[in-house]
Amino acid sequence: MTHASAYVGDTVKKIGFLSFGHWSSSPGSSARSASDVLLQSIDLAVAAEELGADGAYFRVHHYARQLASPFPLLAAAGAKTSRIELGTGVIDMRYENPLYMAEDAGAADLIAGGRLQLGVSRGSPESVIDGWRYFGYDAPEGSTMADVARSNTEVFLRVIDGARFADPNPRPMFPNAHPGPLGIEPQSPGLRDRIWWGAASDATAVWAAEQGMNLMSSTLKEDESGEPFHVQQRKQIERFREAWTGAGHEREPRVSVSRSIFALVDDRDRMYFGGGQRDEHDQFGALEDYRAVFGRSYAAEPDRLVEQLREDEAIAAADTLLLTVPNQLGVDYNAHVIEAILTHVAPELGWR
Repeated sequence: MTHASAYVGDTVKKIGFLSFGHWSSSPGSSARSASDVLLQSIDLAVAAEELGADGAYFRVHHYARQLASPFPLLAAAGAKTSRIELGTGVIDMRYENPLYMAEDAGAADLIAGGRLQLGVSRGSPESVIDGWRYFGYDAPEGSTMADVARSNTEVFLRVIDGARFADPNPRPMFPNAHPGPLGIEPQSPGLRDRIWWGAASDATAVWAAEQGMNLMSSTLKEDESGEPFHVQQRKQIERFREAWTGAGHEREPRVSVSRSIFALVDDRDRMYFGGGQRDEHDQFGALEDYRAVFGRSYAAEPDRLVEQLREDEAIAAADTLLLTVPNQLGVDYNAHVIEAILTHVAPELGWR
């Protein structure tokens, strides 16, 4: 089996997929129910591993016909695979109890043999207004839900790193493993180094670096200069790495970017992605309370695709590329999409 990892300069380039996990009963959808999406997501992770891809990542959204609770899926995929990284992009920390999440994450990571790569963040707009309130959460007076997301993340990071904080019962049902305060179990060694922050702005990328989290940058970010998306994203990556160095962390950080990239190698590809021009340019617009820039999609014959991707400064700066896949087109077709990039595009760009 050939791995998708290769060197670009001094940077290992990993290639994985990112699934939004939609299901619908619309004509042509191969994912017509939540059961379909969950089982097909596991099958796609298995197929991607067999093809030599490096990662299987899943979006997390609430109140929608999309993947929501990630840990059962990650644990199941971990039990069915042996090498591929398994991750999220991203878990919305406004909705999470960080201690319960730490238990779920530790258990799923142990099942997967230490392969989880968890993307967390403040999250993106959901399908309902202030949806976290129905989960029992709200911002304390004088703070925002963005503050809550960061606070929850900080707690999560401490407890997966072994913090002991809970006073022990002097007469427990079973003997405590050690004297003094207790922490969350199970612990999964190394998980703390495999947490990523999904940053929409330069400032949050800097904060992620200061916290010792890897950087996950998606197909949109806050428009902070009016420059092309890939240029702004590359500058965000540079600021992240500068802040990481300034914080004095010992390990090297990782950086991922996600893109919609389709190599047109057969009639199916041309039917699905060969006719439109609407996504070939960046788009600027309002998102919640800020102006955002949305990155373009790529769909072209392999030789043309290679030339286009060479110009993407953020992909060049990242060590991990996540390919967004149209999950409703089924496992076989999505495996074909991944294989086409690994076979026809990645070698020409020196990614493998």
